[in-house]
Amino acid sequence: MNNTENQVYVIFGASGDLTKRKLVPAIYSLFVQNLLPEKFALLGVSRTEFSDNEFRAKMKSAIKEFKEIDDDSMVDEFIKKMFYTSINFNETASYKNLNEKIIGLRKITNISGNTIFYLSTPPSLYGLIPQNLAAVGLNKQDDGWKRLIIEKPFGYDLKSALKLKDELLKDWDEEQLFRIDHYLGKETVQNLLVTRFSNGIFEPLWNRNFIHHIEITSSENIGVEKRGGYYDTSGALRDMVQNHLLQVVGLTAMEPPSSLQPIAIRNEILKVFQSFRPIKKEDVKDIAIRGQYLSSSIKGKTVSGYREEDGVSPESVTETYAALKFYIDNWRWGGVPFYIRTGKRLPTRVTEVVIHFKQTPHFLFAQNRLCDDCNQLVIRIQPDEGILLKIGMKTPGAGFEVQNANMNFHYSDFTNQRIPSAYERLLYDTMKGDATLFARTEEVLEAWKFLTPIIECWKNDEDVPLFGYPAGTWGPEHADDLIEEKEMRWRYPCKNLADDGVYCEL
Repeated sequence: MNNTENQVYVIFGASGDLTKRKLVPAIYSLFVQNLLPEKFALLGVSRTEFSDNEFRAKMKSAIKEFKEIDDDSMVDEFIKKMFYTSINFNETASYKNLNEKIIGLRKITNISGNTIFYLSTPPSLYGLIPQNLAAVGLNKQDDGWKRLIIEKPFGYDLKSALKLKDELLKDWDEEQLFRIDHYLGKETVQNLLVTRFSNGIFEPLWNRNFIHHIEITSSENIGVEKRGGYYDTSGALRDMVQNHLLQVVGLTAMEPPSSLQPIAIRNEILKVFQSFRPIKKEDVKDIAIRGQYLSSSIKGKTVSGYREEDGVSPESVTETYAALKFYIDNWRWGGVPFYIRTGKRLPTRVTEVVIHFKQTPHFLFAQNRLCDDCNQLVIRIQPDEGILLKIGMKTPGAGFEVQNANMNFHYSDFTNQRIPSAYERLLYDTMKGDATLFARTEEVLEAWKFLTPIIECWKNDEDVPLFGYPAGTWGPEHADDLIEEKEMRWRYPCKNLADDGVYCEL
């Protein structure tokens, strides 16, 4: 039996899609692996009226459809731990009933006051639900700890993020708050720390003296699907850059922490965010590119443009592609450009970090003096997770002609190891109280502060172009203009780690 403390896990929005597809299947996986505490109860909460048995039946079907572990033999035993109550999120009286439900649940399960509240709800409720929980004392830790889990987005801009901060910290302590970013739950994101700090061959080179630039890509080959209404109020910058990609930047660029304690790691990530060179409004045109996918033909099939998607305004200027160049002004990274990009309807689904090393001091074998042919370390987050090192090797034959060769490792080589899903890892961390992989208030505010000049410029300056790009391509051609050396370009990754090129399979 593991040593996770007994607890009640409350999910607000329990009738929603996230609960069905991700949260409950992830908790079931923990149950099968004997990672749940000995005494555990899951309480679903939403507006929809269900009995306990009706809720259990729906979750049983969800587990069988979306299970993350190939074993459904324990489903019947697991769903006995599930309970349900309906609520009106806007009425304080409903929270009194919720409190009574939780008290009754503790009595029949003999569980202490340890409670987690997971807000799988629209962001508009992120301030309201915690306030109402506090009104009935469900934030107090006198009978056991209380934790509040919040899904992104953490605000819509700096102003709304500050407002949400004030609403949350009025009744809850920072240590009680867990802002969940499923990207940070991926094994290969966490492996950034291991790659850097457990290998003597990398850390001495991880600085401005040996690294030419760093490139981070997160691309999707799908469009907005049925999320057009939401996405049109968000866009790529808010949806991906502000949270997912900047957190990856933090892990890539941070200093070695003093320990693996959550506070030590989070402190170093915060220092990176505080070191971002401020962006001037007059420079936005030169350091940020936005684009929007256009109708195109992919593999003989016509694909709709963004403005033709359901729920999207035909005059929308919301970006589906964003690329940035920026600097981290500290001793380690001074002068090293960071390039990040994200987009929808690109050629393939891939997320990776590419470390471009500098050319050797004396160009004995270089075919050109560009960094295009230099050593690269590619850390693939998804798919085909692994690490790729590109090095120069002599081409067989006379002379000293050099070509790049690949040395790669794939996570799939761990054939006897199961890779847990991001939500499985993060939910387990919330149960243990491990906040390492969760953003804290200061990080969120620094990220919004950094991006605010771009957000305001794209909103208010009509002269800033919105470039169209055909669906199935790597975004606007103008994104290459961000790269300082004009002869250089972005890496074009394929779904297979060791392949790259403009003509990757769609």
